[in-house]
Amino acid sequence: MGFKKKIRFLHKWLGLISGLIVFIVSITGCIFCFHDEIKDITRKEWRLVEPQNKPFIPPSVLLGKAKEILPSYKSSMISYYGKDRSAIVYSYSDIGSLYLYFNPYTGKHLKIENPKTDFFIIVEHIHLYLLLPDYIGKHIVGIATIIFIILLITGIIQWWPKRKSDIKRSFSVKWTAKWRRVNYDWHNTSGFYISIIVAIIAITGLTFTYEWVGDGVYKTFNLGGDKKFETKAPVIDTTKFETNKVIAINRAFMQTMQLQQKAEMFYVTIPQQKGDIINTGAYPHTLRYDHQSNYYFHPENGKLIESQPYDKKTLGLQIVEMNYGIHTGQILDLPGKIIAFTVSLFAAGLPITGFVIWYGRKKKSRKKLKA
Repeated sequence: MGFKKKIRFLHKWLGLISGLIVFIVSITGCIFCFHDEIKDITRKEWRLVEPQNKPFIPPSVLLGKAKEILPSYKSSMISYYGKDRSAIVYSYSDIGSLYLYFNPYTGKHLKIENPKTDFFIIVEHIHLYLLLPDYIGKHIVGIATIIFIILLITGIIQWWPKRKSDIKRSFSVKWTAKWRRVNYDWHNTSGFYISIIVAIIAITGLTFTYEWVGDGVYKTFNLGGDKKFETKAPVIDTTKFETNKVIAINRAFMQTMQLQQKAEMFYVTIPQQKGDIINTGAYPHTLRYDHQSNYYFHPENGKLIESQPYDKKTLGLQIVEMNYGIHTGQILDLPGKIIAFTVSLFAAGLPITGFVIWYGRKKKSRKKLKA
């Protein structure tokens, strides 16, 4: 068996094994691309607010209101998503999590959202875990993604034109031909044109399954080093203070806003037990999770312990923290999302067109055997 035949054999069977999963992951990725834009249209009553020329209400006020509404729930984090957006208190209990929306200027309660019944979160869970338990589903998706990257490589190898005279034909679809030939050309050309971008999306997707992928990206751009060392939260001596205080959360949030005055989006974590650090984050753009700056504060007095502004982070950590934005196209705003959507849609078509090619050849082989 020659090299090209071996590649074709590998491409065929890997495609048949992973095709359905690749299709599901690609289609759910398409649906999730514009989830923020769709939710802003369909849920604007509690996602969007009128901007006001005054500071955001302190986290302690929102925590108090969340406790009044859900007495048996604990709150883990508060996010302020922007000047024209509601703030969300993330609460949890033994029966699950709930998101409480508030006006960030007045503290008015707007909505309680259950993530278990949210359409886009269900789509996200299908995308990540196929609705299976996460420790099982993520590995199935991860393995299928690795196979898909191999399929891109083997596909290009077997498609690559042998002669210069074949180049023009190989880079286009002969629309006037029979539908099987159009399907064959579309499978080859679309796979080639999207290969680089879809490979980047696939690799960034792998970081959600395998920590070693993110560590590899970190080490590649830093020429070594350990990501865990740079992202490790500071440890405090629990014997030197009595208890956590809510006022510390307010101070931490106010200091973060002063340190990052141009930022549009913020979050502050709520210590769950004595010794937990208050962690805050600031982002330059609303609903974009790259270029973040992080700060760590003492849970008793709100004193700043450690700063991690974006421009002081290593290049490796900056790239790793851009991973979500790169994967979803979010990092380029709407044009990036359109690219991610289009590429994912084409990627979803590859298993279908590939199956049609395989089935057609199988049918033809049976006819020859009968003859």
